[in-house]
Amino acid sequence: MPTLETKSISKRFDSIKAVDNVSLSFEAGKITGLIGPNGSGKSTLINLLTGFVPYDAGMLVLGETTRLSRVRPYDIATYDITRTFQDVRLFEQMSVLDNVLVVLTERNVWSALFEKHKTYHLEKAKEVLERVGLWEKRNQLAVNLSYGQRKLLEIARAVAMDANIYFFDEPFAGLFPEMRKVVTSVLKELRNKGNTVILVEHNMDIIRELSDYCVVMDSGSLLAQGKPEVVLSRKDVIEAYLGE
Repeated sequence: MPTLETKSISKRFDSIKAVDNVSLSFEAGKITGLIGPNGSGKSTLINLLTGFVPYDAGMLVLGETTRLSRVRPYDIATYDITRTFQDVRLFEQMSVLDNVLVVLTERNVWSALFEKHKTYHLEKAKEVLERVGLWEKRNQLAVNLSYGQRKLLEIARAVAMDANIYFFDEPFAGLFPEMRKVVTSVLKELRNKGNTVILVEHNMDIIRELSDYCVVMDSGSLLAQGKPEVVLSRKDVIEAYLGE
């Protein structure tokens, strides 16, 4: 059964149809690869589904009962949704550990800073930081991490939230091979737990390795969807990427 569906989601920026009447289903226990050339609408679609950009028309359906004509970014945790960003967003002047503790406690930043951290919070933070190899960096300020470590910290924060639906916007970009292995393992674990994982990625080798299902966008519209090995061999998909 689909965990998340879009019903005719649309978004315009002036005369540009950034997302045009898109209807999709994302299934639990699967990784859905969301691909397309630059400017195809992939990141805009994620921003619409996570409330960072309001959609003009359409509906978001969660499970069998929840239908949303509007989504706000501060509400997505309520719906068991979380995400990462292309441009990593951390609390720069907070430690690595505190960056994780913030999402484990109150969703309001100021409340989180003053909430007493219980043993559970600290153990969970240690678990996710060890998972991405950052426990030894726990007392460093986030601003002092390398680019790759910053991406791993953002992924750790997303995993710490124990959400049902995960959006990963180019999590592999700029990572060294060992870091890519860590992220690959994390995504596979989420899938094995029955989570819904949506992965935006430009590397087709990664899409082939990880995706159970593949969705291709072009110029704001759906171009193709299906099994990766079938979709990626289609002439129109190849032409969209090569610009032929």
